[in-house]
Amino acid sequence: MSVSDQVRSAVESVVDPELELSLGSVGMVGTVEERKGVFEVELKVPMVAWPSVPALSAAIEAAAKAAGASSVAVSRVTMSEPERMQLRSALRGSMVTAEQHPGHHHGPSEKPRFLAKESKTRVLGISSGKGGVGKSSVTVNLGIALARHGARVGILDADVYGFSVPKMIGTTHDPVILGDTVIPTAVHGVRCLSMGFFVPDDKPVIWRGPMLHKAIEQFVTEAQWGEPDYLLIDMPPGTGDVALTLSEVLPNVEIYVVTTPQPAAQRVAQRSAWAARKMKLAVRGVIENMSWFTGDDGRRYELFGAGGGETLATDLGVPLLGQIPFAPALREGGDDGNPVTVAEPDSEASRACFAVADKIAAQGPARVYRQELTLR
Repeated sequence: MSVSDQVRSAVESVVDPELELSLGSVGMVGTVEERKGVFEVELKVPMVAWPSVPALSAAIEAAAKAAGASSVAVSRVTMSEPERMQLRSALRGSMVTAEQHPGHHHGPSEKPRFLAKESKTRVLGISSGKGGVGKSSVTVNLGIALARHGARVGILDADVYGFSVPKMIGTTHDPVILGDTVIPTAVHGVRCLSMGFFVPDDKPVIWRGPMLHKAIEQFVTEAQWGEPDYLLIDMPPGTGDVALTLSEVLPNVEIYVVTTPQPAAQRVAQRSAWAARKMKLAVRGVIENMSWFTGDDGRRYELFGAGGGETLATDLGVPLLGQIPFAPALREGGDDGNPVTVAEPDSEASRACFAVADKIAAQGPARVYRQELTLR
């Protein structure tokens, strides 16, 4: 193999961080030519403002030099519309799998690869009975904690009316849309998708149930999630339309209930857990948030009471996976888009989040699937 062939092969093996696929597999490498001792590599991007261009240029240069190029020049060109549609087709092929349904004669149907029975993806629904318990900040920091352990993680903000994940996680760009395919935003090693990317921050979403159902279904089935190790769902508080939709679209979702220590919050959280079980969803554990505040004197102050998480876990017959303290850095991180697990990974709150993530990982999947009827 010539040096030119080796360089092209090395460049095509570079993985685009936005798509999590090799450049060669999605047609993002154009010409690779040597001119006067310089290897000129053409990077073909789907749109002018492709988010990963700086990282890709550096990775291409490193890969080409490792393959024998002494000097490398990377140029960027924008794909034509037919090339964009070819990319869209390649993405759809990586997203879905064909599944044959016994007893049906209409051929196999397509479904997201991570929802196939043989998939190793765990779908974690982070739930609460009411708002204000810090469910979204728990979701974001748990997702980052799992990613820091080397897992591939996605976060779906299903709180359509009260979306907050984009601001909390600190995204720098919106998802990319190719035809009918959405590429979730990647930040802090986590991919995320939210209604907050598609409507202005100060505009309310005023929808009836059918529109909510369609939006959630599209977020799940028409987004390029790939096959992550974990897909965390930031569920809306309560037991309304979105919870019902998620139970239909994601029948293998595992529910983790977030509560605060006071008994009133615990009683409301219990309702969401019982509702999940009524929908045949596995409730796997309880996470207590805002458990205490550690003052400058080193003492713990239980600002919101004590014992709610443990009582709820006992009542539900599931483990209390951890207690996350109330910390200014946790609140500040949610406000300025710098999550505490990134900004202060050694802090008390971050250590608590990492500990909960470890316990969730150690539990393994619930392996509960709703197969109400199979015709043979």
